[in-house]
Amino acid sequence: MLDAESKQRIGKVFIVNKTTGENTYNNSKGEFNLRLKPGDIIIANKENYHGDTISYAGAKALIINLKRKTIAIAPVTVMGRVSPEEILARRREEYNKAYRLADPGDFVSVGQNGAGLSIDAVYNYFSREGKNARRLTKYFQKEYEDNYIDIVFTRELVRGVTGLEGEPLDNFMIRYRPEYNFVLTADRYQLVKYIKTKYEYFKHIPYIKPLPDLKEIDLNLEN
Repeated sequence: MLDAESKQRIGKVFIVNKTTGENTYNNSKGEFNLRLKPGDIIIANKENYHGDTISYAGAKALIINLKRKTIAIAPVTVMGRVSPEEILARRREEYNKAYRLADPGDFVSVGQNGAGLSIDAVYNYFSREGKNARRLTKYFQKEYEDNYIDIVFTRELVRGVTGLEGEPLDNFMIRYRPEYNFVLTADRYQLVKYIKTKYEYFKHIPYIKPLPDLKEIDLNLEN
């Protein structure tokens, strides 16, 4: 996975084989592994980038270039912005089958002969396709929540409250990014209060950068 302009490798891209429903993330080197066969449709998505859709032709190595979403119009910069609700609605429309498989309905069905177990619902829920569908819809829900936070917790708001600029502002935005459940219910007064409170902590240690996620270690204590 490469940035189309800089040609730098980009990580944390969500890649979907739309034909089979299998999906994965690439690593920090831009590499990924996904079972493919010629003719499969592959979709790549990453926040702040335009998604890309290609048809796999059978090559051993696959290079995908993603374009950033920023559009510059002098003398101001305009960021293409679609509401989180619109993005989620598009996902539901484009991946209608995945949403049906992720929520197959009640396991108990009622017919002329009374209530019974719905074999179709059970199969869809526990099948590999059903599991892939739930993983995909969870990703779309997380995407929606992240987009919602971005709409509320903006650089402009934090800059106006704290006066931070440049790298310190970037650091603050990462370290004190609020949870979705908080921004969903908070009004502007509560959000400003939250920023001011976190800024008091930030002033004492402004240059500590967030630690990377630690890999899980499986400790086998059995002899």
